[in-house]
Amino acid sequence: MALPSKVTWVTFDVYGTLIDWETGVVDAFKREAAREGFAIEDPDAIFPRFLELQHEEESGSYELYAEVLRRCALKIAKEIGWSLEPSRSGFLPDSVPRWRPFKETNTQLTRFAKKFQTGMISNIDDRLLGETRRHLPHQFDLVVTAQQVRSYKPDPAHFTEFARRVGGKKNWVHICCGSHTDIEPCIKAKVPVIWVNRRKEVLDAGARKPTAEVKTLLEAAKLLGAA
Repeated sequence: MALPSKVTWVTFDVYGTLIDWETGVVDAFKREAAREGFAIEDPDAIFPRFLELQHEEESGSYELYAEVLRRCALKIAKEIGWSLEPSRSGFLPDSVPRWRPFKETNTQLTRFAKKFQTGMISNIDDRLLGETRRHLPHQFDLVVTAQQVRSYKPDPAHFTEFARRVGGKKNWVHICCGSHTDIEPCIKAKVPVIWVNRRKEVLDAGARKPTAEVKTLLEAAKLLGAA
């Protein structure tokens, strides 16, 4: 599936694509653990495990993303030997306002907006996304969240709802960082998808391949003629 010759809409996954959530999550764990006098032996192992647990939590019945974060915090704490009280697990959703955009994000969003209508398609709840948007002065034309569709990607509901709101899938490209959460449902829905592979991941042999792979948003902008 090729990129369309004429693009009208460009949508973005948010966390990992626009926002450096890896740094945000790890810093949140280190900060809270230090407050409680606990030393995390291997901080680099926190984020990969967070991604695994998050997927497990999101595959069950729908709960707000803030609750998903709390559950992940408690499970990771238990695994690393940190006696975190359940009442303190809110440190992780409370840290979302401190998760910062990548340095290139706002510059590239401005470039995209000069040429296309833009949207957000994110596995988050509306309140937490509101906190993140304080770091993104760009005004998106359309936003679809997990809370709005009551499910989490890779369930197709986000993409189905976006297509419903804009009247179809024609001339639409999605930009993301998540191979499982975004690439797979996009390919199934026949939505061209650009994978921003910041973490230098290697897809499994049988995994669905994106329409294009880039390392940065700048490369994605150039690919679509926005830079």
